[in-house]
Amino acid sequence: MRSSKSIRPSCNGQSTFGQTLFNSTAMLVGLGMLSEPLAFAYAGWIVGTFLIFSYAFVACYTAKILARLILADPRIRSYSDIGRKAFGSRATPMISFLFCLELFSVSVVLVTLFGDSLHSLMPQYSSNFYKAWGTILLIPMVFLPLSLLSYTSILGILSTITLVIVIFIDGLSKKEGPGSLFSPQPTNLSTQGVVPLGVAFGLFMAGFSGHAVIPSLARDMADPSQFDTMVNWSFIIATCIYTIIGYVGYLMFGNNVSDEVSIDLLATPGYNSSLNTLCLWLLVVTPFSKFGLNNQPLNATIEILIGLDSPITSPEHLAEEPDRLSGTIPKYSTLLHRKRLLSVLQRIVVTSLSVTASISIPNFSSMMAFLGSFSAFTICIIGPILAKVLIEGNCSRFDIVVLFVGSIMVIWGTIAAFI
Repeated sequence: MRSSKSIRPSCNGQSTFGQTLFNSTAMLVGLGMLSEPLAFAYAGWIVGTFLIFSYAFVACYTAKILARLILADPRIRSYSDIGRKAFGSRATPMISFLFCLELFSVSVVLVTLFGDSLHSLMPQYSSNFYKAWGTILLIPMVFLPLSLLSYTSILGILSTITLVIVIFIDGLSKKEGPGSLFSPQPTNLSTQGVVPLGVAFGLFMAGFSGHAVIPSLARDMADPSQFDTMVNWSFIIATCIYTIIGYVGYLMFGNNVSDEVSIDLLATPGYNSSLNTLCLWLLVVTPFSKFGLNNQPLNATIEILIGLDSPITSPEHLAEEPDRLSGTIPKYSTLLHRKRLLSVLQRIVVTSLSVTASISIPNFSSMMAFLGSFSAFTICIIGPILAKVLIEGNCSRFDIVVLFVGSIMVIWGTIAAFI
């Protein structure tokens, strides 16, 4: 397989290796980690361990495929552009729909995590109340450039590391269950059944569903030749964190673990309440560190589809336009300002719709299972391999096996999520 190291794009971005690594890791870690113990409860120790490492390997493989395809053609700006090149213009609406559905689902999950975490900390108000007011704080995040979002991503990674440390401290500080590593709760070696296993497919896969952002990350990297190395480290970090949280959380709370393990930490007596409260507050920050990064490719795709494809990434960009164009082509200038205004409005509307959907579908594990089973498998596994086969004309035996097994898991997991 050719590496993206051989690609020399005509135009590089501004983000360094470290900034891109922070963005990539923050995109992977933080979304699915809270439901990892529940995924192990559904799949059991043996199948769960196999699934999490298998998904990580395959997802990393397909991320490199996307980066190679993107960097090989300077005309490609988004995931939808890859689909258009591979499947033709007729497939563009469907590809764009699936792409937007995954990113929108991620946004809904982020809003749900934000509301549930605040409700656990301050139960006097409902989760929906915090979601509604959170809209005011989330809207500015969709106008920040990737270079600035890398710093907010550090906060998301910090909250993740803190959660891992707190889980260990809680588990070791308590001698009796539930919630103790010295007195593990009942667990299973094998899966609990056909439907729970299908849900586990989605819960495990949802943690590795950051491929929709790959075009933005690859294009914005100052040295794209380092992308493969960056994404390797990103997936190694994410897989280690997911496995640790899944193992420890499952041991501590067993088959009765909640949709979000953070809720169990705050609700179980016998822990250091101040430490767990600090952990929950950091988890409140996580959606803010990821919301803007996740919504950037979503908004870019929507703007292209509706004809508002003049790029805006920050409020400062709204004032940037060569005087030459505005002075010599007044009509063009008026049209450009109108598009910019509509682009701002579009981003606000999409953010508001994410909050509305989260209020309408408040179940965290259901959204995560659907996100992983349908959207993540289709966008992150099946799509990149099919694009590679059609564009490069190369299909290995490994690609065939992944496509076949992945298609079965899409159907199985999606049905199980609805059930």
